[in-house]
Amino acid sequence: MRDQAELRKILSTVLGQIDPDATGLGYRLVGTSAALLQGVELPAGDIDILVSRRDDVDSIAAALSRFPCLRPPVWLPDARQYFAHHQVDGIGVEASTVERPADTDALECIGAGPWQHYVQVQCGKHRVPAVRLELRLVSELYRDRPDRYLPLIDHMRVHGAELQLVQKGMAERGVQPALQARVLDLLRRP
Repeated sequence: MRDQAELRKILSTVLGQIDPDATGLGYRLVGTSAALLQGVELPAGDIDILVSRRDDVDSIAAALSRFPCLRPPVWLPDARQYFAHHQVDGIGVEASTVERPADTDALECIGAGPWQHYVQVQCGKHRVPAVRLELRLVSELYRDRPDRYLPLIDHMRVHGAELQLVQKGMAERGVQPALQARVLDLLRRP
């Protein structure tokens, strides 16, 4: 996606089709699109929608059936997720579960994290539950993608961050101690 305006346009189209307000669909916007929607300037290639039930992936796939289906709902055993992939106006839209038991609330797509730590972002007529940037930051640090984690840090320095959540997530993901210290130092700077 080129920018937040394009994300908002495509996300509004997707939400208009799946109509989470009418259907009661519980979901979270995760991945780089969640950060972009919250104002972080970083590259985002697709829209990732996390749900807790396989039936919800099936419902999203059915609602998006007028768009090209790149992968119908399928169980991915190695990733332990139920997954579907569509293309809406040239942008990938993925819906999935993540079915790895975890006793944590500090990770983006695993455990209670995305269900407890999110913000509501207005997108057209929809309020989108987007995973908090702290969890997104931990994912990018774990993947060692500075082109993604540095813009997140810059944004969070200006807008604030829950440092304990970042610290907990980094420790649980096994981020190198030196990088953990550097990130916390950067986030504490004005």
